[in-house]
Amino acid sequence: MSGKARADRFGEVVMPHLADALSLARWLTGNADDAEDVVQEACLKAHAGIATYAGGNARAWLLAIVRNASYSWLARNRPRSIVAVGNLADLDEVAAPRETDADSPEAALIAKADTAAVETAIARLPQAFREVLVLRDINGLSYREISAMLDVPLGTVMSRLSRARGLLMSELGDKR
Repeated sequence: MSGKARADRFGEVVMPHLADALSLARWLTGNADDAEDVVQEACLKAHAGIATYAGGNARAWLLAIVRNASYSWLARNRPRSIVAVGNLADLDEVAAPRETDADSPEAALIAKADTAAVETAIARLPQAFREVLVLRDINGLSYREISAMLDVPLGTVMSRLSRARGLLMSELGDKR
């Protein structure tokens, strides 16, 4: 594959999904600066392997590369005792609606407190549950795509997601 063809294919396959790649990397590393390093590394790997991309879901392909790059980066740069957590800035779509003229400052404060509670609850999830929850509910990947990405059976994905959601509901229910 020529350099121009590789660049064109990279632009078509990878570039539209960079925001999702950065979002996943932020959730896995717990830090925006580290996530940028991971995504840069993942893009280099994706560019090197773009000729082997066989089609299908480009987003899932890129997120799998980002996931692997995140764990490689974390193994090289962080001691195992540090727990990575995400940032709910990535959840704007599912957060409470922004304040309108009809909303009061009290409603905005309650929404902010709810967002903080969800962030804390997600951060407390075990890594395997948090990863499946983020891939499914935030990044919108299908069960099959997550199964292939994590190299676990489909039933395991469904079980982990169910357990993650149950733990979140339990944690958030206890706070109210």
